[in-house]
Amino acid sequence: MDFFSSMRISATGMNAQQTRMNTISSNLANSETTESEEGGPYKRRDPIFTAMPDREQFGEILAGQMDEHAQGVQVTEIQEDQKAPRMVYNPKHPHANAQGYVAMPNVNPVEEMANMISASRSYEANVTALNAAKSMAMRALDIGK
Repeated sequence: MDFFSSMRISATGMNAQQTRMNTISSNLANSETTESEEGGPYKRRDPIFTAMPDREQFGEILAGQMDEHAQGVQVTEIQEDQKAPRMVYNPKHPHANAQGYVAMPNVNPVEEMANMISASRSYEANVTALNAAKSMAMRALDIGK
């Protein structure tokens, strides 16, 4: 695998984790939203990751025998969680039903914070891999001096 392939793969990982962080932030920001545009409470969202081959140009496909198993990642969709909303008793709330219960979003702040830490650490790991590839490329250039 050449330096540029490893840098592209790290970049796809950073992009995917950034999307994951944005989705988690949206989930936390809407954890008390009882009425959404679709109707009903906000539904938690998760990004769906898919592996993709690291090929950019036709020449790379032909010459890429060593890199044939190198894969990056991409976000293919943002999927809504289908779990039922939490029912909270609050008869004074404007969105309460006849029994006094309010349908709240299915967002668990503790779970979201754990996901945020995981996404942050994954992003940092990709930055470290990118910096290592950059450092190796710079040292390879120094050999020629």
